[in-house]
Amino acid sequence: MAALAGLRVLAGGSGVTRAARAAWWQLPRSQNARLKGQLMIRVTCAAGGRQYSSEVKSEDELRVRYLEGEEQGIVVLGINRPHAKNAISKGLVKSMLKAVDSLKGNNKVRTVILRSEVPGVFCAGADLKERAKMHPSEVGPFVSKARALMNEFANLPMPTIAALDGAALGGGLEMALASDIIVAASSAKMGLVETKLAIIPGAGGTQRLPRAVGVALAKELIFSARVLDGIEAKSIGLVSHVVEQNEEGDAAYRRAVALAREFITQVIPTKDRMEGLLAFKEKRPPRYKGE
Repeated sequence: MAALAGLRVLAGGSGVTRAARAAWWQLPRSQNARLKGQLMIRVTCAAGGRQYSSEVKSEDELRVRYLEGEEQGIVVLGINRPHAKNAISKGLVKSMLKAVDSLKGNNKVRTVILRSEVPGVFCAGADLKERAKMHPSEVGPFVSKARALMNEFANLPMPTIAALDGAALGGGLEMALASDIIVAASSAKMGLVETKLAIIPGAGGTQRLPRAVGVALAKELIFSARVLDGIEAKSIGLVSHVVEQNEEGDAAYRRAVALAREFITQVIPTKDRMEGLLAFKEKRPPRYKGE
């Protein structure tokens, strides 16, 4: 816990202290996990404009969907590792980095939603079974890639929303913290719990949590590894919206989609922005065309 005493907030970055980095290197060895499925995205054209659809295999660890109709412009990244409670593995990091990279320059993407395809869990954190087998020389590069993933996601040019319909623990919460907005079910559990295992939050949690809830409270939550539910998380400013879970178990996701629909024509620089200014001047509702 000595490393935690040196917790500090860096205004412009998401790195961890040297002591924290050193702590990661004490973990044991692992083999490479293979990506079970191959991400396949197909873009199809239709009369009157371009429409997007996604092809996925049931065993894909990350499912990418380009929504259509009224939700066109919304992309959903669905984590799908049911056998491991969506734990973050080498394969998942690689797959997510690839997906995020493909979104950067896509001006058709207006909002990105990060969700789980596995009922009851958003992400249980790092895949500790995989990490327990890692050689010490593998741990540092893996943590660096995981941290890079969070930074790349945080730096996407369009709004991002994390929909927590289940537990977001350790690296799972760090992933959510890299989003612009977090929507959570009231029953969802979240916390940086890895300190119970003498592991420091190494993927940005020591930086982004203080920005969300303040330095003192962030230290308390990290020192204690305390787990919060959605209601308590909302009360301290960790999440933006909290919703009652529904029978389908996707209430947070549905709220995220509703929010994303509001964002599409309001925060992205498009041709429609001139229509918005003109409508304001003429005191009438804007007539957006999605251009």
